Amino acid sequence: MAEPTVVPADVIAPLDMNGLSGRMLYLPAPPNKKRDILFVYGQHSNLERWWGLLQFANRYGAVTAPDLPGFGGMDSFYKIGKKPTIDNFADYLAAFVKMRYKHKKVTIVGMSLGFAIATRMLQRYPELIKHVQMLVSLGGLVHGDDFKFEPRRFRYYRFISWLFSFYVPAAMFHYLFLSDFVLRTFYHRTHLAKSKFAAASSPEEHKRFMDMEITLWQQEDPRTHAVTTTEMFKLDNCKKRIDLPVWQVNVAGDQYFDHHRVEQHLRVTFPTVHIMTAQVPYHAPSIIADEAAAAPMIPPRLRRALNKLS
Repeated sequence: MAEPTVVPADVIAPLDMNGLSGRMLYLPAPPNKKRDILFVYGQHSNLERWWGLLQFANRYGAVTAPDLPGFGGMDSFYKIGKKPTIDNFADYLAAFVKMRYKHKKVTIVGMSLGFAIATRMLQRYPELIKHVQMLVSLGGLVHGDDFKFEPRRFRYYRFISWLFSFYVPAAMFHYLFLSDFVLRTFYHRTHLAKSKFAAASSPEEHKRFMDMEITLWQQEDPRTHAVTTTEMFKLDNCKKRIDLPVWQVNVAGDQYFDHHRVEQHLRVTFPTVHIMTAQVPYHAPSIIADEAAAAPMIPPRLRRALNKLS
């Protein structure tokens, strides 16, 4: 008899950290694999959105993925009187690493904003560097200049993120624009969403895309999304060196970041930078990607490296 298929609900448990409630996903290591992998997602995420990639990463070791405050339905930093700055996310991640891994070695895989948070964590808590077995960036950024938006669009995004970082505009956005009806009617027509929905090959798949988008938008805190966007635009993780090699996965079709600038900034921060490219048409796999569709985010060279230390 075939074993029952594992679904996210089977491996997700509650997570309570520093007065904030969220969730954590854990996939135990397969036979003969001893690596511990910590996955840190980026904006507009929840654990289910990354299920396909986490399943693939599980081939190389045990995988843990915690929610980030303000995303995935987790309480935001505002609940405890803090702002969702990169520093506060770094402190949160450091507390999680110390609680979860203690004296164990861990491979940290950061996706986009998640890599920026992991980098800042190692800069603020250099004592954790010796516990990092491997540091991987999936389409991550190091500096605000890594964005490749043309100036007019960049100014527009900066203004919008600044505006919605305040309580009243963010609350209005939440109640006026994040209803099921408004999202189903208008969201797929917006500039940044068109590329996501272009991948839908049928009406049924389009509906799955839309269902997940609605979940992601309604689960995350709008102010957290806005403030983290502003934080990325002004990010500078080049001020303090980290004595650790980094494995950078550039995404072939990345619509957000300039690969050359990312590499330049990485070489300021890290002594050794391994560059490779994921043949993925957009910044990240589709929001409904299964294991096979998400697998290209881990290029062959990185797969070999992950196997060597297993």
